[in-house]
Amino acid sequence: MPNLEHPAYPAADLLHLESLVPCRESQVSMLLSIFGERQQFSFPSIFIYGHTSSGKTYVMQTLLTTLQLPHVFVNCVEYFTSRLLLEEILFQLQSCSSGREEASPVHCDSLNDFVRLFKQAVASQGLQEQTLYIVLDRAEQLREMEANILPAFLRLQELTDRNVTVVLLSEIVWELFRPNVGCFEPFTMYFPDYSIGHLQKILSQNHPPEYSADFYAAYINILLGVFYMVCRDLKELRHLAALNFAKYCEPVVRGEANERDTRKLWKNIEPHLKKAMQTVYLREISSSQWEHLQHDGGEPGQLKGLSAHTHVELPYYSKFLLIAAYLASYNPVRTDKRFFLKHHGKIRKTNFMKKHEKTSNHLLGPKPFPLDRLLAILYSIVDNRVAPTANIFSQITSLVTLQLLSMVDQNDQLDGPRYKCTVSLDFIRAIAR
Repeated sequence: MPNLEHPAYPAADLLHLESLVPCRESQVSMLLSIFGERQQFSFPSIFIYGHTSSGKTYVMQTLLTTLQLPHVFVNCVEYFTSRLLLEEILFQLQSCSSGREEASPVHCDSLNDFVRLFKQAVASQGLQEQTLYIVLDRAEQLREMEANILPAFLRLQELTDRNVTVVLLSEIVWELFRPNVGCFEPFTMYFPDYSIGHLQKILSQNHPPEYSADFYAAYINILLGVFYMVCRDLKELRHLAALNFAKYCEPVVRGEANERDTRKLWKNIEPHLKKAMQTVYLREISSSQWEHLQHDGGEPGQLKGLSAHTHVELPYYSKFLLIAAYLASYNPVRTDKRFFLKHHGKIRKTNFMKKHEKTSNHLLGPKPFPLDRLLAILYSIVDNRVAPTANIFSQITSLVTLQLLSMVDQNDQLDGPRYKCTVSLDFIRAIAR
């Protein structure tokens, strides 16, 4: 029995819509109830919010397109000023029934011009008898525009005296939108995150035709078992599923296992999924590079340029300052003479080092050091002579701003600033190369 029912729309269209929006039937049913019939006035403004990749944009686009409702869809990140936004709405409105090639650019300098041109466009397109929907995706950008833009969209139906509904899609709650002076309150609607069962159902629909649905569903179950605790993003999980499926099928392709040997297939894919955990969300490597790694059985760090640390571009002396700061944070002060002086004298062998070999300095974390010690180590590791100019001190400040160094609270320090190095050993190795 279909979950979506509405007397104003054909049952075949609703059945097709239900197949396109799995696990979002309750939200679509609520929207249909709010929309009503085509000629009925709907709610003036609807605010839909939820975390990223919870289906807000996809559900609205699919709903309006499948039921062939007149609509305008604008991304507020792309049209980031009020003028660009208003002109794009009018431009798309001209293209509702005519082709986009025939639509001419619209110039709109103010909100008053927009209301006047909007009335003309609705009349010319013959949309007076049905509801027009204006969907503003990434609506949080409206807060950066003029103060009258958001209140005007919330009551656009009243300003234009036309049958129009404005739908705002956002990842933040309405309380962060509401202006201090007050405004018309929209109908708010929440899109919850997909549960693990929902993700299993949605991802299993993309199974390749050469394999059975049960085989692909078992693969998705394994994938979610690894990634669900760290990643709930449907787009990212879909990308990971497509990227690693070929490796999962290798034992079946080679004839070493059949589709029911779940244990053997899991043993084959487990190390590769653990490697993929290192690049979740980061996109440090392309899909072709990842396939190359899987084929060769290499580690992600073996490809040149994979680590995000290698993409950090610093000035020449900033690199030496960072290396000097790392040495000052992790080497005891008593070792400076031994490491950085050419004629440090004879080192007597004592049991001192053996006593302290049990605990690594990297496990204890970085230690604070004074500015004088940092500059002394810098002068010893740079080949040519460096003068303590304002340029050097400004680069230290830049490293603190980039959070590569942190300044220790110096409320009780009278001998100058103290710093800590906050980067890892891998980062310093990449910089030192």
